[in-house]
Amino acid sequence: MISRFSHSFIPTKREAPKDATSLNQKLLTRAGFVHQELAGVYTMLPLGLRVLRKIENIIRKHMESLGGQEILMPALEPKANWLTTSRWNNFDVLFKVKSQHGYEYALGPTHEEIVIPLAKERAKSYKDLPFSLYQIQTKFRDEPRAKSGLMRGREFGMKDLYSFHESKEDLNIFYEKAKQVYIALFKEMGLDAKITEASGGDFTKKFSHEFMVLSDAGEDNILACSTCSFAQNAEIAKVKVGDSCPNCHAKIEEKKAVEAGNIFDLSTKFSEDFELTYVDKNGKKQFVVVGCYGIGTSRLVGTIAEVCADANGLVWPESVSPYDYHVVVLDAEEKLVASQLEKLLAHLEKEKKDVLVDDREERAGMKFIDADLIGIPYRIVVSSKTAASGKVEIKSRSDEKGRLTDIKDI
Repeated sequence: MISRFSHSFIPTKREAPKDATSLNQKLLTRAGFVHQELAGVYTMLPLGLRVLRKIENIIRKHMESLGGQEILMPALEPKANWLTTSRWNNFDVLFKVKSQHGYEYALGPTHEEIVIPLAKERAKSYKDLPFSLYQIQTKFRDEPRAKSGLMRGREFGMKDLYSFHESKEDLNIFYEKAKQVYIALFKEMGLDAKITEASGGDFTKKFSHEFMVLSDAGEDNILACSTCSFAQNAEIAKVKVGDSCPNCHAKIEEKKAVEAGNIFDLSTKFSEDFELTYVDKNGKKQFVVVGCYGIGTSRLVGTIAEVCADANGLVWPESVSPYDYHVVVLDAEEKLVASQLEKLLAHLEKEKKDVLVDDREERAGMKFIDADLIGIPYRIVVSSKTAASGKVEIKSRSDEKGRLTDIKDI
């Protein structure tokens, strides 16, 4: 796909908004990826949406490797279901909506109240288990203080997967597989996530697990081993800074981190609320055991922006970049340049690459500044100088200098 800058909605800015406090908000706004509508609510502009869709597709691939089946549940949820789980008055960030007809609804911050009753359509016998369902959906949370750009919003994208099992043992097997799949999908997005023990909350006395990406922008503090993978959320930690790691005896350090995902053993809490049961091999009714696995999709756009950036702007990993190549055209009015550009774009189209072509009538310096700000992995310059040599100049976003190369070698 070839997109021309001159015809694209990419409102780059020289300065960040005055109320922007987080790095991801500053960079994503300046580079034309997002537009803030109100605190915690953003429009994804074309560049931002391309990144978000790539993140979602990576997640889909890995959820399907777990056997997850994609569905799409409603954002508008019935009050009755929230009363059944006793969370209508106890879920502190629940958006409640009253219609003109007097009915009350919840704008979904999570989907246990929908997916558990839905599972009753399938789970009748032990032969129907296990199975797992997931969705990528917009969530709503009435946060008292939306902050940190895309990291903590009132409206945000999320993937949530729910797995249904006949026993704790079967859930544990799936749960451990999910841990490894999560690490793999974050790695594919260019993120090094640490599996971190956290409180199980109201659902289980055991630990839940968070996937933490180390970042100075993080809202969480974790206590992590300086050598191995051991980590605990500081709020529930049984170790302290300077202690020896219980796994390898190296020193424990405190670090700031962003929560990129979390997984919970929900046990039978919601199954009991909605009477989600199955008949076991002995003909007895049992409650279905449930696991929950979440990833903030729009939050990941912000997380990657925080971690993958330098003084000049964003530095997108290839897997989630909005385009593969950013072509900067100089001296566009010259026939030799136009001919070289045509050859380059024909080659990249044949290679099925996504390309953003900066064909604006703009100063060269401004084009280079915007290329660094937007952060596409590779920049290609076509100019009178390169065209005269029969080559183009290609530069990795993370390199200082480019090099001349033949089009056929790109």
